[in-house]
Amino acid sequence: MTMAATAGTSKVRPMTREEKRVILASSLGTVFEWYDFYLYGALAVMIGAQFFSAFDATTRNVFALLAFAAGFLVRPFGALVFGRLGDLVGRKYTFLITILIMGLSTFFVGLLPSYATIGWPAPVILIVLRMLQGLALGGEYGGAAVYVAEHAPVGRRGFYTAWIQTTATLGLLLSLIVILSLRLYLGEKDFQEYGWRIPFLASAILLAISVWIRLQMHESPAFQKMKEEGTQSKAPLSEAFGQWKNLRTVIIALLGMVAGQAVVWYTGQFYALFFLQSILKVDLFTANVLIAWSLILGTGGFIFFGSLSDRIGRKPVILAGCAIAAVTYFPLFGWLTQTANPMLDKALQTVKVQVVADPASCGSVFDPVGIRSFSAPCDVARVALARSAIKYESVNAPAGTAAKVVVNGKDIAIAPAIPANMTAFSAAAVEAGYPKAGDASIVKTTSVIPNTAQAWTTVLILTILVLYVTAVYGPIAAALVEFFPTRIRYTAMSLPYHIGNGWFGGFLPPTAFAMVAATGDIYYGLWYPVVIALATTVIGLLFVPETHKRDIYEEH
Repeated sequence: MTMAATAGTSKVRPMTREEKRVILASSLGTVFEWYDFYLYGALAVMIGAQFFSAFDATTRNVFALLAFAAGFLVRPFGALVFGRLGDLVGRKYTFLITILIMGLSTFFVGLLPSYATIGWPAPVILIVLRMLQGLALGGEYGGAAVYVAEHAPVGRRGFYTAWIQTTATLGLLLSLIVILSLRLYLGEKDFQEYGWRIPFLASAILLAISVWIRLQMHESPAFQKMKEEGTQSKAPLSEAFGQWKNLRTVIIALLGMVAGQAVVWYTGQFYALFFLQSILKVDLFTANVLIAWSLILGTGGFIFFGSLSDRIGRKPVILAGCAIAAVTYFPLFGWLTQTANPMLDKALQTVKVQVVADPASCGSVFDPVGIRSFSAPCDVARVALARSAIKYESVNAPAGTAAKVVVNGKDIAIAPAIPANMTAFSAAAVEAGYPKAGDASIVKTTSVIPNTAQAWTTVLILTILVLYVTAVYGPIAAALVEFFPTRIRYTAMSLPYHIGNGWFGGFLPPTAFAMVAATGDIYYGLWYPVVIALATTVIGLLFVPETHKRDIYEEH
């Protein structure tokens, strides 16, 4: 397909065979990359047991999650490294390199000996591999989005790039399906012992398929034309971020589009899963099945909203998604609690839990990265209550008063250790009306197809959250590609995308839970995505230009 055909066609027409190949090649490889990335998050607890076994269970889980977070932390640096490379040598070869790094890093996690076998090198190598994954993903998305957009005809970029947008959800879904299937086939004991390695090792097959497909691809017409004319940027980083005109555009793209998109995405797919498991005490299998069904039912929204943005614009679709999500999160998560754990919903209204203490003896328990230790009784009690998903309020007592927890008027002594308090507080809460673990009222399914009205209602709520994700994420690739000129497009669009999604979004679950722990309100963490989504709506309305009719072959 020639560049002229791409740029000069304004009438909507069916996809050509070459365009279908471009989308398939880019999307399939990106699905595999996201599959690799999500495996670690889904298996973080088991990885903690294998590679951080020198510590107690709570500490090793924290280190496992920190290693997971390291992948998010380095994603913007991957965007800089590979974005620059993509603008200098081409889109095709750059994201061929990223998939090789991603796939090999994931495969080696499956081979890596545990801490019990080789000691400290095990966790160190794990963190290095995790950072390589993050670096590769930082370069992958920009390459795929730019490559597809630069092949797409005018008036269809939103629809074409929306296929790339499905890849993160499909990668998550694929990882969940593989993990659930192996758990059912091997049994929990064998899966924990050795079966968890199989999904990582299987990525070698996916890697081979992806590399073969990408080797068949041609360079994008926009980059090829720029190369032939000799108009490539010789210093993409300094041009993209050292010139105020381009840097201003990067900042507007980040704050006026991507930050809100990121928090809506991570709330709908990751925080919802965390909320089900950690707050509502839904068992792991059921939570994964319900999330998987919501992804299956909602994923078509990416294509719908991407195509809609071709007709009415990127800006109204993305900003409407941010605004609607922000104003409905609190009622939706309340509905989720009522449906998935009705006994907990009732207990939140009828059971009164107080932490009574001298305010001078209480510090901050905000701990988004999970590495702080707490010794003051007031702080120990609040952290234990939050981890037990027990709503509490802080009550100021006279100076010098010893801290205590009161459950419906009954005093509970505070032990020095958080785990012991969790046991004591949970027992008192159950006695007062909270559901116990495994309570029959909590939503549950024993098969991969939900078999109760309660389970399907939960899926409905989760699907609404996923549809919000598709509204904000479906058009974002096309919008970012259209924001920047061809000569610095890969570099300039990758950085705001990965700062937004790697930092604003990636750290949403731990930050939201830290807000819950600090206040005692299980819904308080929702203020994080609500505030950022509303801020993005306002900034986007004021400063983001509409780009869906922009000619991406013209320098602007």
